[in-house]
Order: sequence, then structure tokens, then C-alpha cells
Amino acid sequence: MRIRTARPDDAPAAVALRALVHPYLVRGVESTRRMIAQPPPGEDWTAYVAEVDDTLVGWVSAYRNDRTSQAGVGEVSTLHVHPEHRGRGAGTALLTAALGHLRDVGARRVRTWALPESLPFARRHGFTPSRELRYSALDLRPAPPMPQPPPGVRLLPLTDVDPRRMHLANLAASDEPADVPGDSISYENWRYEVWDNLGLDRAASTAAEIGDEIVAFSLVERDGDRMWSDYTGTVPAYRGRGLARLVKTAALHRAAAGGVRVAYTSNDEANAPMLAVNVRLGYRPVGSSWSCLRELA
Repeated sequence: MRIRTARPDDAPAAVALRALVHPYLVRGVESTRRMIAQPPPGEDWTAYVAEVDDTLVGWVSAYRNDRTSQAGVGEVSTLHVHPEHRGRGAGTALLTAALGHLRDVGARRVRTWALPESLPFARRHGFTPSRELRYSALDLRPAPPMPQPPPGVRLLPLTDVDPRRMHLANLAASDEPADVPGDSISYENWRYEVWDNLGLDRAASTAAEIGDEIVAFSLVERDGDRMWSDYTGTVPAYRGRGLARLVKTAALHRAAAGGVRVAYTSNDEANAPMLAVNVRLGYRPVGSSWSCLRELA
């Protein structure tokens, strides 16, 4: 086994491994290739792979979190090892490489995500489980009907929305429960990570507009006939009006019309309003993971 920095041509094998370990996560080959070849600006993003006989059997990425106002936060994201190669040190080696990178770029606190069966591994490496995340799936056959917006509300595909207006709405709505608040991201980095994401389906992604303000939105990332609800949010002043359900239903309808057959999403277990929206839409739980924290010496 050897550990090395990921290369763009690792993308197909990395996506196949992710689909095996996390079948509900949606990120296609081309968006993964772009992430490796052209990482987000200013995040010091990197990824490592574990190889056995030239076969990719493990993956991890690490970066400084630039979406939060908290200083010194690093992320270890999507650490996973092929089930047939676990218990042989690949996970520990990948995590060691990721933490070393975060120390080098000045991170002082680290968040990662662990499947329930991986919590003992996380604890052995100094992480403390904190919050549970629920993964849910929705079969889009049949698709939900296109909702009718209330008077004064317009439903727009993102193809008809200026990205700077979406960035402002995204910032305003980013106060969901989390160990690390996603309350700060520059327009340049948001544009790279969200708007210019090769998986973003702007025709399906939907925004609600009142007057000249974007007040709610639901973002769709797509890979073939699978989609991920990347984020659904409502600007605080407009909550309690059913707008989150409105835009998410419209986005699901448009995605299904474009050939998507199954939708996935995730929610913090403390996010009762969005969990209620998803239950009403027919989502069913398919898995969970835990946000885990540790300090870096």
C-alpha cells in the first residue's frame, strides 16, 4: 500500500469508490476531476489516495474552511476505504496525511464526518462525535407536481437569476444547525464551489423571488439520473410561509422532467423544519453520519 497526492486521472476510480461506500453522495467524475486539477481558491484544498497494486482503495480530502467566520477551522472530508481493504492501516495513513496538511496550513480545529460504524476509529484518533446527520432519498417516479406559488411569489430557474443575487441569498440563509457555521464565504469562492460547479443543474435549481429579492432557493447537483439537494434555504425574514417546501418541490419537479430518477439530501437531526419538509415530500432515511471535532496540537 502507498499513500500519494491525488491526480486528476484518479477521478473515475475515486467516484466509483465513493459510490460503493457512500451510495447517497452525488458528485460526478468531471466535477471531481476539476476539484483535483483546479482546487477552490484560497482553501489550500488537497486530496490523498491509498493504492494497492495500482488500484485505488482509499480517498481523503482536506482543506481550510472558508465558509465560516470561525478562525482556524480545517475539514477532513469524505475519508473512505474500500471494505475489502479495511483494518490494514489505509484509513490511519490517509488521516495522518490529511491532518499533517491541515497543520501545515495553520488549522487549529478540525471537523470530519464519520459513519456510525466508523465512530470507534474517529474516537481513537482524537475526534469527539457531536452532531448526527440524516441522509434521505426520494424516488422521483412519479415526480411531484409543479407547485403553484402564492400571489407575489415568482419561481425562477437559476438560469434566470444573477449569481450575485444568489450569493447574497445563500449567505443570508446559511444559519442551519452545525458545529461550524457556514456564515461567511466570498463571492469568488462561492462562485467556484456553487455556481460554476460542473454538477450544478441550473435549469432544475429553483429560486423564489418577491419584489426584487431572492427569498428562498433549492440547489440541485446532478450526476446522470441521480441528484443531490445541495442546499435549500429561506432568508430569515421570509420563513414560516412554506417557501422552502415550495422551491424544493419545484426543483424536484424540474429535475425529474430532465431525467432524474432519485433524489438524495442530508439534514442535521436538529433541523426540524427542513426534516419536516422532506418527510412531507416523501423522503425516507437511508443512512447517517456524525460530525466529529478535535483540536490540532
